[in-house]
Amino acid sequence: MTDTEIFQERVVEVPIPEHHYTLLVSPNGNYLGVDDEGFTTTYPVGNDRVMWDETESGSLRSVVGDIEIVKESADANISRLTLDGHTLDDVGGPSSTGVLYNVEHGPEKLPSEYFEFFRKNGWVCLTSILPPRLLEELEKVACTDRFAHLKFDRSSGPFSQSWGIARAAAEPVSLWLIREYMQTDDVRVAHTPGLAILGRDDGKRVVQGWHSDYPYHWGVPVRGHVPTPSGETVLGVQRNFCVSPFTKMGGATAFKLGSHALDQGPPEEWGLASDHYQEGYREAHGLPYTGPDADIIEAPGGSIILYDSRTWHRAGVNRTDKKRAALLMAITPMYVMPKNDTSQSYKALLASAAYEKLNERERGEVERLMVHQFIGPGGEYAIAPDRELTATVRSRQQDKASY
Repeated sequence: MTDTEIFQERVVEVPIPEHHYTLLVSPNGNYLGVDDEGFTTTYPVGNDRVMWDETESGSLRSVVGDIEIVKESADANISRLTLDGHTLDDVGGPSSTGVLYNVEHGPEKLPSEYFEFFRKNGWVCLTSILPPRLLEELEKVACTDRFAHLKFDRSSGPFSQSWGIARAAAEPVSLWLIREYMQTDDVRVAHTPGLAILGRDDGKRVVQGWHSDYPYHWGVPVRGHVPTPSGETVLGVQRNFCVSPFTKMGGATAFKLGSHALDQGPPEEWGLASDHYQEGYREAHGLPYTGPDADIIEAPGGSIILYDSRTWHRAGVNRTDKKRAALLMAITPMYVMPKNDTSQSYKALLASAAYEKLNERERGEVERLMVHQFIGPGGEYAIAPDRELTATVRSRQQDKASY
């Protein structure tokens, strides 16, 4: 059979945007916006209030209020800002001297527009939302695309090697969407953000089969699946950053879009992850389902794909000579136990040069995402593995198994 006959997934193409809103970032990392009374102030979140649209004259107009900001500098990336002749300070108020704001590339659409689509469909693509410099940094740490000639550094985890991964984790629009979708501000990463780099398929390697992501884990060979039906409360959102362009030929993730609404795992005949991880399974049974009922989102590098973790999906199959990189984050409410420990990765970040390049807002967001806490006598305590208790439990389990 030809590739065309084998790979029949439907392509959902999201083109490169022709327009982006602008974000105005204060020195502490918060975003200049407009409050309910029409005054400028700063916010730590990426909702409609902080979206600005550039006018023909080069000034910036708020999308929620009749306010127009003027940049004092012709520099495209950093400038003092004035409103009605007054220079703005770091919280958006009038000042005699003002401060420098970073003028950053924002989303293609308003966050409220993205949310409406996400709420109705269970997925959304924030096309080309990452600033060019951040995308370049992610390519560099992944050693793909413009940096494919570099050798991947395995001496330490990529999370603490580069400021790019932590900054991506703190991306404000996707975080606002996730919190709105899950109806809680208290969200965490279920595992340390990690890179998934996919080389050319050799016809033999394991191709991850169909499954739903953590914490549902339908179709995954682990303990602790969420029972079905799982109820109305959303227990997870997957956040995939397209470091490389995502294409069908290049190994973009395959989905069954809308399957989250079925509130159950994928059918066995599609080829589950629990089966395809078995040695020799591909040789005996072939690839997991690649037919026309599956979907592949083709998106430019720098895009973020969010989807309800119940959504059926599987790994892509890269049929090109270029490596495809993605940055993956599973996001859960704080009341869901994490999939893996994130404390050691966070401590490594704190001790790294990468941490020094993060602003105050980014540091705060990364701490909230990475540090799992419980309330006990005397306040909040960070949760981390207890190595002594782990050794005791393992010893007891080994003793029990020997009977």
